Amino acid sequence: MARDTATTPVPRRAMRADARRNYERLLAEARAGFAAHGTDASLEDIARRAGVGIGTLYRHFPNRQALMSAVFQDALGVLLDRAGELAESANPCRALVDWLRAFVTYAGEYRGLSRALMSAPRDDDTSPLGRCNAPLRAAGDALLCRAQQAGAVREGVSVDDLLQLTNAIALASEQSPEDPELADRLLALTLKGLSPRPPATPAEP
Repeated sequence: MARDTATTPVPRRAMRADARRNYERLLAEARAGFAAHGTDASLEDIARRAGVGIGTLYRHFPNRQALMSAVFQDALGVLLDRAGELAESANPCRALVDWLRAFVTYAGEYRGLSRALMSAPRDDDTSPLGRCNAPLRAAGDALLCRAQQAGAVREGVSVDDLLQLTNAIALASEQSPEDPELADRLLALTLKGLSPRPPATPAEP
């Protein structure tokens, strides 16, 4: 059966030295282009700055989503490592907030990435960005469960809801660069809304 090249990344270990150099140049230029112009930056410009033709770019990255996923891999690794470090924190709520803040920071590095992550199907492991979602959800869910067990976050909150909210915060911050404190304020409001509600006070007779 022919392999579906639209969703299957090129195995890096099979690359010749010149192909690997092209791959790394394309990735470096994509990082710069996405950071400067957003994830809808011209792929032709990225290829030109990398010194290759657009056909070479598409041989390594069959579509824009595949290139975005490759660019996000470094941040993904950092976020997963950070979740592991926070997994045994004595303050589960603080650990969750710290991880969500890191998520906002990395998602906000490239304009348009938050929107793409929000629109990627949650259970789709066939698309490049869809495959990023599974490890992120697992890492976030572990921290969320600890916070819920500690009584800091109410039951019924799902990691999918939390990641959608966090991506929305990153997107809002991306659109308001003049307000560097916006993400922290929105995170604080989000966590306040997720806290268990105090029991209702009986009405005075």
